[in-house]
Amino acid sequence: MPYHYTTGAFCKTPIPVTTFEFYRFRFHFRALDCVHFPPGKSANVVRGAFGTLLRQSAAPQAYARLFEPGTDLGKSPSGLADWPRPLVFRAAHLDGLTIQPDAAFFLDVHVFDLNAPVLSLLRAAFAELARCGIGPGRGRAHLERVEQLDLQDHALDVSDTPGPPATVHLQTEEAPRTRAVLWFVTLTELKAGGGTVDQPEFPVLFNRLRDRISTLRSLYGAGPLAIDFRSLGERAAAVRLVRSDIHWERVIRRSGRTGQVHPLGGFTGEADYQGDLTEFVPWLRAGRWVGVGRHTVWGKGDVRLK
Repeated sequence: MPYHYTTGAFCKTPIPVTTFEFYRFRFHFRALDCVHFPPGKSANVVRGAFGTLLRQSAAPQAYARLFEPGTDLGKSPSGLADWPRPLVFRAAHLDGLTIQPDAAFFLDVHVFDLNAPVLSLLRAAFAELARCGIGPGRGRAHLERVEQLDLQDHALDVSDTPGPPATVHLQTEEAPRTRAVLWFVTLTELKAGGGTVDQPEFPVLFNRLRDRISTLRSLYGAGPLAIDFRSLGERAAAVRLVRSDIHWERVIRRSGRTGQVHPLGGFTGEADYQGDLTEFVPWLRAGRWVGVGRHTVWGKGDVRLK
């Protein structure tokens, strides 16, 4: 176990390295036709068609690991029968836009699986998606290149073999923090006690985020986090929601493959928290990358620390 270095000597007590690693890829396209993205459904439009094409092009086991991880893989560490999918789409910046022919556009995918190479699968499926057409009008496009980004948005063109993953450090920050304002960029839906909560109270928000990061790391990354879940939850309960400026919206998704209708509603806006937030700030920053709440794979739950 690594040791903390201070004042010219190694501490006798080892401290766990608490990190979360993932890949951040950006896929750049150039429109051949008009490509339309419906308001509030850009990631969903991409995800649905992408999943269909991935099913056709990838081996069944590779497709299942990305899109249908289930009971055959065993229960997740959080007790869920279905594993969370090891990726999320980020395309909210395209909501409501119509991309004109010869114009460029991009979308991001965050991949949490460090154990199985997936970039070549993603590249092939996105290239076919662009060729077949995207959105309601099936506007065609061309996949020009793929970049790998770090946490500071520095980008490098990448082939099918990515560089080292981005690393999020979840250790406590040095500077004390007694206030945090969160911006819920995309629709967010939090559940507690078997139902959807009306307000993003901090204990619910943090516990969902903590469990999601831990589960993704356990299933797809370096293994379980070395943290005291109960103590973190108890301290999170002392943080108060002092201002809530959120707006609810109802959105539905109809599966093109099964015909089933799925509710994709939730809230966007801001929430202001006060309390001893110092140790929670790195976790809140990580929410931008992993998402929080339900249906994160469709781009929901993108939360940013302001």
